[in-house]
Amino acid sequence: MSQEKSAIKKIRATGAMREVMAEYFAELDEAAKTGSEKIAWCTSVGPAELLRSFGFLVYFPENHGALLGATRMAADLIPAATAAGYSPEICSYLTSDVGSYLSKTTPLTRAFGMESVPKADVLVYNTNQCRDVQDWLGFYEREWGVPMLGIQTPRSVGDLSDAIVGGLIEQHKALIPHLEEISGRKFDIDRLREVMASSHRCTQLWREVLRLATHRPSPITFFDCTIHMGPAVVLRGEERAERYYEVLIAELEERIADGVGAVDDESLRFYWEGMPVWGKLRDHAEQFAGHRACVVASTYCNSWIFDALEYADPFEGMARAYTEIFIVRSEDFKQGYMESMVRDYAIDGIIFHDAKTCPNNSNNRYGLPLRLREQIGTPFVVIDGDLNDLRLYSEEQARTQFEALVEQLQEQPA
Repeated sequence: MSQEKSAIKKIRATGAMREVMAEYFAELDEAAKTGSEKIAWCTSVGPAELLRSFGFLVYFPENHGALLGATRMAADLIPAATAAGYSPEICSYLTSDVGSYLSKTTPLTRAFGMESVPKADVLVYNTNQCRDVQDWLGFYEREWGVPMLGIQTPRSVGDLSDAIVGGLIEQHKALIPHLEEISGRKFDIDRLREVMASSHRCTQLWREVLRLATHRPSPITFFDCTIHMGPAVVLRGEERAERYYEVLIAELEERIADGVGAVDDESLRFYWEGMPVWGKLRDHAEQFAGHRACVVASTYCNSWIFDALEYADPFEGMARAYTEIFIVRSEDFKQGYMESMVRDYAIDGIIFHDAKTCPNNSNNRYGLPLRLREQIGTPFVVIDGDLNDLRLYSEEQARTQFEALVEQLQEQPA
């Protein structure tokens, strides 16, 4: 199949995002060097709002994992973690991050001038994503001798029952005395409400960014969104994240008004299910654009939309927000969610990424693609790969699968 080389359209707001992210990492670096502020590590879909209400600077190890993948450093670093007893078959975010620490090298040096990741005063996880996050932070608990706190979330959740929500509320509240002792501050529920209100505003602005892709042509791609979701991940609860998304939305609305699409002459619209292949973002973006195809939606980027953070009871809000996300839910819920996304974004085909070291974010393994096709007729392909370990990714297989799906769609009668 012939394919034209297609340039990636730059988003002007990227410069502003880089400034915001650089400022965030500079603050962490300064605090780590001087001890001027306490640092909490938090898994990406964990209780960041509660930590910020205590005055912690919050660092997210998955963000570092994504940087290791995007810079293609991961495959060289994973063997160091393997030598330390970590299986190469577990989360490659975990193994590349641990390997980075053991090898004393990090992409934060080149990107932000940091010698290392910032040492934590406390490590906080939520197992809503997987058990690996607990084991990941457990490495640093042993390495640094700092306390580790956690929330255990049920999996395969259909409807959120009162029993589930009540148990999670109690787990969140149980963190308070420990955080008071570590931070040296008393819990302030009014401050928590302020942080949660800001976080909720951020999540609604991020939703608006993603919803703008329902327009045809879409002003933004999935590959753009994996980069621009950065502030929603690491800075939710801070006003600078809100301000950034207001800038990005204005630019995307300008594109829509001018009829400018992220992909020239967009003719096909795709949904990406699963993790990105971080080391292939640009390659994938160019490949899709070369076929006038735009990946307009994903479950991954929607993982940082937390409607429940507006609840009057902040503990119920956190309990619900971090248990409503796609990865926690039942197969029936996931199918219904994807059916609605296919309709809302006028999706022509679905790309399922089977990430070998991330089974919890690979939703092709239990029959979902076939059930979706039977229910709504949407064709799909499965690409084998990984989020970070490019040794598990086949360039040829991915290209062949994608081009076969494009041909199938082009041959369909109008």
